Amino acid sequence: MSRVQLALRVSDLDASIEFYSRLFDTTPAKRRPGYANFAIAEPPLKLVLLEGRHGEDTRMDHLGVEVESTDLVASATNRLADAGLATRIEDNTTCCYAVQNKVWVNGPGAEPWEVYTVTADARPDLEGETSLELSAVIGDGTCCATGAAAQSDSRGGLGLR
Repeated sequence: MSRVQLALRVSDLDASIEFYSRLFDTTPAKRRPGYANFAIAEPPLKLVLLEGRHGEDTRMDHLGVEVESTDLVASATNRLADAGLATRIEDNTTCCYAVQNKVWVNGPGAEPWEVYTVTADARPDLEGETSLELSAVIGDGTCCATGAAAQSDSRGGLGLR
């Protein structure tokens, strides 16, 4: 089953976790320093919360489509390239406390989209930890910000770097 992903950069991670737990009547599927995600069944949604700077308004960080396999990521990569979109591939990358294969493109408003699959968990020893200092380990939510911020080209896709 595929599902849409919405990644939000929030200034107060604990308050956001509390709010979205109430809104969707569920608890986070993963909670790590500076990061939480919800695997919401109805509507099918992967909600990712990335801790931002204190006092800033919540903003959309990036969008995505989570798919079940690396074959589906490869298929999406080919389809997007065939459609004339510039793609940027990241295979076996650690991001958001997970090992992933993904492809990035940008929409016409520069909104970053990823099509990805999770191949393994990363740093399960940090589950439930909340100390922001621990988010300096590889795999925290800052990887998405750098992936999404790659240079855009005139066709609305991410340029290769």
